[in-house]
Amino acid sequence: QVHLIESGGGLVQAGGSLRLSCVASGRTYRNFNSGWFRQTPGKEREFVAAIRWPGRATYYADSVKGRFTISGDKAMNTVYLQMNSLTPDDTAVYYCAEDAGGILSSIRHHGNYDYWGQGTQVTVSS
Repeated sequence: QVHLIESGGGLVQAGGSLRLSCVASGRTYRNFNSGWFRQTPGKEREFVAAIRWPGRATYYADSVKGRFTISGDKAMNTVYLQMNSLTPDDTAVYYCAEDAGGILSSIRHHGNYDYWGQGTQVTVSS
């Protein structure tokens, strides 16, 4: 069973930075997409960023492009989301997820991800 555990959320002032981490264990597949999504009450879960393995190609939502960076350690056991220049609009619960099929066409769609972490709260104050 795959487990994903996020950490790194918290309260930060607008303009500040946070780095989220997602530790994965129990993988039995070699090709996958690892993504970050976020959700606020009453809204659908929103794509933030994703990285493919192998290859490490990265993809971003337009709203975070240039401010957020997704990366992974050498073995991709831990996936990071570096968030800079945060604004109150970035306030949400952030989830990491993995698509064991690694399908490129669905990399931005939360419905195609197989495994999810428990979420970590990010709050940006104005």
